[in-house]
Amino acid sequence: MTSPPPASRTPLRPLVSRSRDEEHRAATPLELFFDLCFVVAVAQAGVQLVHAVAEGHAGDGIARYAMVFFAIWWAWMNFTWFASAYDNDDVLYRVVTLVQIAGVLLLAAGVSRAFEENEFFLVWLGYVVMRLALASQWLRAARNASGAERTMALRYAAGVSLCQIGWTALVLVPEPARPWVFLVMVAAELAVPPLAERDFSSSWHAHHIAERYGLFTIIVLGETIAAATVAVKTGIEENDALGDLLPIAAGGLLLIFAAWWIYFVVPVHRRLMSNRQAFLWGYGHYLIQASAAAIGAGLEVAVEQTTGEAHLSATSAAAAVTLPSALFLLLVWALHSRYFKAGIAQQLVLPCAALGILLCTFAGRWGIFSAGIVAAAAVAAGVTLTARAERGTQGG
Repeated sequence: MTSPPPASRTPLRPLVSRSRDEEHRAATPLELFFDLCFVVAVAQAGVQLVHAVAEGHAGDGIARYAMVFFAIWWAWMNFTWFASAYDNDDVLYRVVTLVQIAGVLLLAAGVSRAFEENEFFLVWLGYVVMRLALASQWLRAARNASGAERTMALRYAAGVSLCQIGWTALVLVPEPARPWVFLVMVAAELAVPPLAERDFSSSWHAHHIAERYGLFTIIVLGETIAAATVAVKTGIEENDALGDLLPIAAGGLLLIFAAWWIYFVVPVHRRLMSNRQAFLWGYGHYLIQASAAAIGAGLEVAVEQTTGEAHLSATSAAAAVTLPSALFLLLVWALHSRYFKAGIAQQLVLPCAALGILLCTFAGRWGIFSAGIVAAAAVAAGVTLTARAERGTQGG
């Protein structure tokens, strides 16, 4: 396995696997641009979730949000793991990645129709563009590989292509059958990586993967802040409700700050030592990142409820924020934080904080502010306990 040579040597280079031990591996400008374009799709999904919840269709809205966000997240994840193993940053690689970005934008354009009309054609078409590009990348990798690695790359290309054919059913079957098609295809998609890599593991880079997931989490949290800021701004300008909105804004900001702190406080790349660990951690990020994005949608719902634009109770509006916030904390704890905690006190901080945030739901219009205080207290408790543990270690 070799690292890609400098871009100045030739515009086209063999697409070969990179070393897992490569030093100073970091996200490239192309990867950052790729992530930025995904913000459009994430924002569209969040807006539609707000509309569904505010109009009293929370169950249907959450179900469609789960479907659309999976489509967005899975396309991002497929690109990220491939890039970690094979990115050579030559001209052809860049062009194919830009084609994938075009597919992302097509998907984003179809999000509103998927929510409002249960029409998935544009989402499906965007996926066709992205998956054909991804399959071509795997075929290119297979061309420059041999033995078990070549078999793995061909399995990936076949799996991606077959799954895309399966997704066609989503636009052909009657509407009542589409949720079942979605569940079947999710299972098929999740099965492709372990099946493809059962005899040979792709050379993904642990530190690079951790950084890429972290960057996408930051983008999702940033979109949450942007959406909440616009909602508060609109509420103030149109309803002169600054006093009523300040607790929501303060609580929401504390929740987002705490989410960032808790996610990045541990060096998670040290945990990604095998495919089994990495797959579980990577798949679990669907719920982590979906819940992070849902916090912003919940804050928008709370603002609309406060200004009288959403006909929900204060408890329901608070739940739109506290439920995804609690889920985020529990999943971050379960997937990586708990492996870096020593002692029962440190282990209980995040689960107890998640429970406390859920209980804040019943504080009505003060629920979000209370949840923010609980989240901030969890961060403070974590910092204090860690410092005590370090002092005890040094003293010993």
